[in-house]
Amino acid sequence: MPLVPTRDIMTQAVTGGYGQGAFNVIHLETAQALIAGAEQAHRPLILQISENCVAYHGALEPIALATMASARAAQVPVAVHLDHAQDEHLVYQAIELGFGSVMYDGAHLDYARNLASTRRVVEAAARQNIYVEAELGEIGGKDGAHAPGVRTDPEQALEFVARTGVDALAVAVGSSHAMLERRAELDTELISRLAQRLDVPLVLHGSSGVSDENLRAGIAAGMRKINVSTHLNGYFTRAVRDWLAAHPEAVDSRKYVAAGRAAMAAETARLLQLFATP
Repeated sequence: MPLVPTRDIMTQAVTGGYGQGAFNVIHLETAQALIAGAEQAHRPLILQISENCVAYHGALEPIALATMASARAAQVPVAVHLDHAQDEHLVYQAIELGFGSVMYDGAHLDYARNLASTRRVVEAAARQNIYVEAELGEIGGKDGAHAPGVRTDPEQALEFVARTGVDALAVAVGSSHAMLERRAELDTELISRLAQRLDVPLVLHGSSGVSDENLRAGIAAGMRKINVSTHLNGYFTRAVRDWLAAHPEAVDSRKYVAAGRAAMAAETARLLQLFATP
């Protein structure tokens, strides 16, 4: 399958009324694992490269080109998305590289500045027909800076979407980034209100801290893009630890990384099937 635009994958999710998995790349092995899981599940996939991932690799282009090449070789539709970029210049780099979508995260700014900077990004992306996600009402868990009760206001969200022209909106509905336990409770009533008011897909960040049952409830209420990172990274890391404990003499990193890759692929397939099941 060729590398596909994020817009195509999200249009299918909206039409089908299901949740589309969008999972984060940490390094090339995780991109391979996520694609393998999508192929096992026979489901489309959105691969996400975050600003933190770019910082780890030292630049966007090396990890982006490797991820896009992996996506082009996949047997299922795969899109590549820039996730949580607060740096506008990084967004413009992703647009030039041909990403299927970008997320400009201006939620740390006051409302007026968020609106203005998001609009600039939308205008730049529109020239390349690139899908844009933005955020309103900060999602918790970023450096401990957000109060746990933060929620997105539906009326403000309606105005924000209308004035910026974004294609999708990440909303604060009870989840929190980087949670190691799945104990967050989604505000499904708020999700329903947002879905009824907005004509763009809703995006759930911080999904690693949400149980299967609660994720399904959130999708039923109107969530369409489901971002997962920490939960899947846990599967990769635990498998590596277990393999090294069983093989203390090992020196070839490919062997234990392969164990992590296999574990992440299996959970990727399970989540993609879970999100797509009515």
